[in-house]
Amino acid sequence: MKLILLQAFACLLVCCAITPVRADSSVDEFLSFIRNQAAAMRSNDKPPASLAAWTRQNARLRAELQKAWGPFPATPAPLSARKLGELQRDGYRVEKLVFQTLPGVWMTANAYVPNRSGKLPAILMVHGHWRGAKQDPVVQARCIGAARLGFFVLAVDALGAGERAVGKALGEYHGEMTAATLLPVGCPLSGLQVYENMRAVDYLCSRPEVDSARIGITGASGGGNQTMYSGAWDERFAAAVPVCSVGNYQAYLGAACCMCEVVPGALRFTEEWGVLGLTAPRGLMVVNASRDAVQFSVAESNKSLAAAEPIFELFGKADHLKHVTFESGHDYSRPMREAMYGWMTLHLKGEGDGSPIPEPAMQLEDPETLRCFPGNSRPDDWMTIPKYAAARAREMIKSKPRCSSPDDWRKEAAKLRKSLSERVLGGVPKLNGRPPTAERVGAGDVMLLHFEPEPGIHLTGHINGGTDKKQPVAIVLDLEGEDSPAARAFIEELRRTGRTTVSLDLRATGKLAYKQDAVGSAPDHTTAEWSLWIGRPLLGQWVLDVRRLLDALASTGMANGNDIAVIAIGPAGMVALSAAALDKRITRVATVGTLASYVTEEPYRGQRLGIMAPGVLREVGDVAHLASLMAPRRLVVAGGVTGDGKALDASDLKEQYAPAARIWSLMSAPDELVIGADTDSATVVRALR
Repeated sequence: MKLILLQAFACLLVCCAITPVRADSSVDEFLSFIRNQAAAMRSNDKPPASLAAWTRQNARLRAELQKAWGPFPATPAPLSARKLGELQRDGYRVEKLVFQTLPGVWMTANAYVPNRSGKLPAILMVHGHWRGAKQDPVVQARCIGAARLGFFVLAVDALGAGERAVGKALGEYHGEMTAATLLPVGCPLSGLQVYENMRAVDYLCSRPEVDSARIGITGASGGGNQTMYSGAWDERFAAAVPVCSVGNYQAYLGAACCMCEVVPGALRFTEEWGVLGLTAPRGLMVVNASRDAVQFSVAESNKSLAAAEPIFELFGKADHLKHVTFESGHDYSRPMREAMYGWMTLHLKGEGDGSPIPEPAMQLEDPETLRCFPGNSRPDDWMTIPKYAAARAREMIKSKPRCSSPDDWRKEAAKLRKSLSERVLGGVPKLNGRPPTAERVGAGDVMLLHFEPEPGIHLTGHINGGTDKKQPVAIVLDLEGEDSPAARAFIEELRRTGRTTVSLDLRATGKLAYKQDAVGSAPDHTTAEWSLWIGRPLLGQWVLDVRRLLDALASTGMANGNDIAVIAIGPAGMVALSAAALDKRITRVATVGTLASYVTEEPYRGQRLGIMAPGVLREVGDVAHLASLMAPRRLVVAGGVTGDGKALDASDLKEQYAPAARIWSLMSAPDELVIGADTDSATVVRALR
């Protein structure tokens, strides 16, 4: 992963290599499945044959990227820029700035302004995963070097990093469950960074010193990722130099990466070469290192560049695409910077031939000196990633229609189910796997039910109680695994009350979990990200597993008109609610200690990245709105937690589920929604009836 910086720890210059698939290992089955899905999606890729063909493809790519990132504001917020301080240095000055990118969202920045007259070319410097963000010595060096060479330089902090983190100290990591708060509102961090960089260009264009026709962008690692997308998207950039970031989307599948790199569903409509092609015919120099991680290695970058080159050739600008490599690890080293200076000098000044330019002598600053808000002086009401996501979420929830009759609700629910299935969960693939098989274990009433929810995924349900068609069935779900203490307690209680129980490990969970999955507070970080790349969030895949389990049970005669309950523990509650919303064979559900609302002003804690399906709040609503789609069937909400992991009492739970309670009342079944804080297995099973 690109210099992953875990919260409260020093910057870790770690690049994860792809973990090899072991054919005999069931836990690697999921990785093989994801890779096969991705390869099939891109199997027919080929460069455009004509400029007209590329023009059409360009438009489609932009439309798909916009869909993946969510809509950008139609009317930009006023920049309302303010200068908070200034440092006079030899040959340039450094200004400490803030300006507004979105309503109430302020970007911290440093402008390096050369002591020169006339309109200047400008470079937007975006940082990667270095601890100090725009203040870090690695970022400072290229800012000072470019300023001393006559470029107006703007270095900015990305939202969630540097001075724009959840806390006031430098060094926080903006990924994993911090960036995850943006997914439910359909605003992934990769798109938000592109939009904010567009606003940084707006600021540059507002400066009288800047020639708005001569603006470039560069960054390394996560900053290289920003450079690739922003340079492609915003045609005001005349040149872009992504460093140690360009590779190949499919190479991400098997590695860990930051949430800021993920474009949900990208592999459904393009490979990385398509994004690079959007920069044509403007100047694009790709920099790679010989000892970098596989997903942005020289070899993977060569694949993308080979497909992008014909696009530049269609414009007659083959020389506007350049690939340079260095014997180096993951970095933005002096030789890399000097290569960038030469490229920017050619494309922004019209001087030279693009060859490297020696870096001027410089004196770096103490990072604290560059801060707009030193120490703890940042305002307490500062907009952070979770706060921004929460504000967007509340607007979306407020706009949800209120149905006044059962018929109106049925029509609205049908639209919401369609949106949930197709736009949120990634659709339902056609089933063409092998038929399920059942086998009895010993002489008792335990059976194993083997089934394929789709080709390449093999699951096993454990049936305790035989296949008595008259006996009610209870499916127990826990993403920690079917053998977790909580799952075992519910299985025992359900058996005691006469239900046949079915338990299983859903794909990539429990005994099937990927061994290197966790990053920070996200136990399923890596598998969830792979799933996002192919446009099939884990929540949707888990829902498919449950529905295919129902099909497999039906083949034994157990799911044909039987009472089927699902008891889901913790984050698995979101799987149960989503499955019940789409499949009426589930007659009742109990969620135990499940997330009560996607809306949180703090990073998620105690949750799964896999349940953060992009756009669920926009397309369907909050947890209560999702739950409403199973009305008037019985739902037991046994306890619940806030996004940051705090337990809610019964009163708070009822407040969170008020939209659902209104629907159950509208459907003349108010008593079928049971809400309480008690998570004891006996109490929950009794409430299921």
